[in-house]
Amino acid sequence: MKKYSVVIYSFLALSLLACEDKLDQFPLSDASAANFYRNAADFEQAVNGVYGQLRPVPERYYDLSETRSDNVYGSSTTGVRPWDPVNDFVNTLENNELIAEAWNNNFNGIMRANTVLDRLDPGLVPEEAIRNRFEGETRFLRAFYYFDLVRWFGRVPLYDRVVTPTEALEIPRSSVQEVYDLILSDLNRAIELLPPTYNAANKGRVTSWAAKALLARVHLTRSGHTYGIDGPGVAANEYSQALTLLNDVIDNGPFSWVNSYASIFSYNNENNPDIVFDVQFQSGQIGIGTTLPGYMGTPAYFNTLSGNIALPQSSVEMREVSKNLINSYEANDARLAVTVQRSFTDPNGFVETRGFYRKFLDETATILDRFDWPINFPLIRLTDVMMMKAEAILQGASGGSQQEVDNIVNMVRTRAGLTPLANVTLDVLLDERRREFAGEGLRWHDLVRTGKVKEVMDAWLPTEDELNRMQESMNINFVIYPIPFTQLTVKEGLYQQNPGY
Repeated sequence: MKKYSVVIYSFLALSLLACEDKLDQFPLSDASAANFYRNAADFEQAVNGVYGQLRPVPERYYDLSETRSDNVYGSSTTGVRPWDPVNDFVNTLENNELIAEAWNNNFNGIMRANTVLDRLDPGLVPEEAIRNRFEGETRFLRAFYYFDLVRWFGRVPLYDRVVTPTEALEIPRSSVQEVYDLILSDLNRAIELLPPTYNAANKGRVTSWAAKALLARVHLTRSGHTYGIDGPGVAANEYSQALTLLNDVIDNGPFSWVNSYASIFSYNNENNPDIVFDVQFQSGQIGIGTTLPGYMGTPAYFNTLSGNIALPQSSVEMREVSKNLINSYEANDARLAVTVQRSFTDPNGFVETRGFYRKFLDETATILDRFDWPINFPLIRLTDVMMMKAEAILQGASGGSQQEVDNIVNMVRTRAGLTPLANVTLDVLLDERRREFAGEGLRWHDLVRTGKVKEVMDAWLPTEDELNRMQESMNINFVIYPIPFTQLTVKEGLYQQNPGY
């Protein structure tokens, strides 16, 4: 169990700093901030509040990346679940609650970060090392939230400081390049300021290594295809910059290869050497765990269990892991059983043959309710860093070799119990990443970044759509999501909707 709770829920004490969802309520009043920030302890609590906006990330990645991709067939029996239109590629998503959540919670995190950065001062935090750490953590998190936004929405409004309500109503969406400029600046500064490691009491805080790994991912994403839209790819050709950072993390970081795939996700092995950065969750009190295992599961399965899990564990129906994904696993691939619950028999004797994600599920854990699963969610793993290195090399980064690519992929395959490959291509690498990171929210971004998304989705849609609800082919505008309708109506003409919606 973690000694440090990153306390993604101790941010509840920061309720006086919380903003509402609407743009015209975005800023924090100067009086509230001035009264709160008095010493280093107050700033630490405030920084924990910035971490707090990571809480919805696991479910968001499941909803907007896994369900959008060829990993999950998410059409519900009624067709009215909020994820149905995400799965089905409809063009009427601007009122969808999942889209609004991605916008609102990321901007809440940015608001909290700006408030900390605006107030951080040597007079209040005189110890330079502590002050640098607070700034580094906050800049990393602001960059993370903006990177999340630019990948979902493309152009977004840019707030690099606390603004007044009047100012906010005059700030339009910035270009993707301008958003990236802030992300790059924040991550480079975070690398300078953050420590490489922490003591046990602070385990889980972001390190300089995590900042380097995220910066490498930004370089890869910026280098991706543009699709002719204002999306996350700007054809920047920064593969060599990414490779330099990835080599540094691999060669010099405090991470190491974990030989057992299952142990990476074990409740008894959190913060293991494969984890570069994750969302920290705990148990023992309702509200400090994650909902993800129950959210990915199905009530029928949890009703078959007995022991320490409070029931019911899920209030929503199962989203089926796609048959295409399950069939992509080779025989004896150890990752399949860890990742997917392929079938079960419910209490009425019905045999369910559709699969659901179980990667973060442990039936032996003591669970208070469906909001309290005590398992961290990985945002960056060493395995991901290594496979991003392989991608950078295959995309033309200088200083890499085909042998390095093959070695990386074969380390992953050997751990999964599979035979090695030679002359690995980008398509083979993407297939291996799909199986390795299934359920971790990377698939959609991988397809978009590498220019494969329309090709893959157009081939997958007609074969998997058993209920005949999805579009026959993917509109290229759907690489990104629409701006939430509530934001379009804050001030007429301030934002224009993304094309295709």
